[in-house]
Amino acid sequence: MNEPELSASAVTIRHGADQALADAALRRAEMALLEERRQLTDAELRSLAQIPDDQVVALAALAHRVRLSWRGPTVEVEGILSAKTGGCPEDCHFCSQSSRFDSPVKATPFLSTAEVLDAARETAALGASEFCIVLAVRGPDDRTLRRLCELVPVVRAETGLNVAVSAGILTDRQAGQLAAAGVHRYNHNLETARSFFGSVVTTHTWEERAETCRLVKAHGMELCCGVLLGMGETDDHRLELLAQLRALAPDEVPVNFLNPRPGTPLGGRQPVQPWEAIRWIALFRLGLPGVILRYAGGREITLRELQALGMTAGINALIVGNYLTTLGRSPAEDLQMLEDLRMPIGALSAAI
Repeated sequence: MNEPELSASAVTIRHGADQALADAALRRAEMALLEERRQLTDAELRSLAQIPDDQVVALAALAHRVRLSWRGPTVEVEGILSAKTGGCPEDCHFCSQSSRFDSPVKATPFLSTAEVLDAARETAALGASEFCIVLAVRGPDDRTLRRLCELVPVVRAETGLNVAVSAGILTDRQAGQLAAAGVHRYNHNLETARSFFGSVVTTHTWEERAETCRLVKAHGMELCCGVLLGMGETDDHRLELLAQLRALAPDEVPVNFLNPRPGTPLGGRQPVQPWEAIRWIALFRLGLPGVILRYAGGREITLRELQALGMTAGINALIVGNYLTTLGRSPAEDLQMLEDLRMPIGALSAAI
């Protein structure tokens, strides 16, 4: 007869123990990041990843304080342009631009200089400081590289924007040429942990991606190296990815959430749940306190009405407008969100 009451008591005790462990983990992280000004250890991050759902608000609040302390209140706004869409020979299972999958996205040629400049001018008009030219390629061939090296200085001169490029895997020579042309940041995402990478890509390796990231830094460009959450990876994979990012020391980390694309192998997956997304935004900020942490693809379908909460969980940059093959919300909505949150827009790079 007393069994249900005993069971309820046990649950209460267990909850209290979990609460105490979560409080202790948060206090340790606060001291490390805000008082000792040091990075968290892998063990400290693992403790934070295990806190219960009802402590996620506290986790996010700490991440916001860390963001303000390490990076300040400024938010960097970026526009991206798919300058060559579709027809990519790689088999990234999340990507509708792969020629290996029967997706609605079809191959198109490199946009003209006038089309790229029009998009860059629209981006500049929003108050952005960064413009990223994205190509759906394994890596640039000689013709593509020449085109990029001609285009980047023109965009910079015409708009005043810093120009980033995302064109796949690079050789040492190619990285040097892009740096000489004035590329400010080069984007090359790890996407997921090394141990999980083969589950979502088979036509190139995680190490090839990591080596391109090293070349970017070796040639003096800023490294933009993002993640894609929601592909079936575990929490352990995400913590592994965090450690691997810390080893590469990127300047910027875009946080993408899988937006399942028709015709791709991951097209049937369910999006990440909003509370889980907030938890991991906060964890990426706490694990990478000094980076530009950018809202990127999939935030609209993942976070829905909680996008402002993500901005107070460690995010300090965002892509405005549309993504590569999917629609974002209107730039006006994002700019209004920043105004409502009293977050100033500006550049977050010493290169400006």
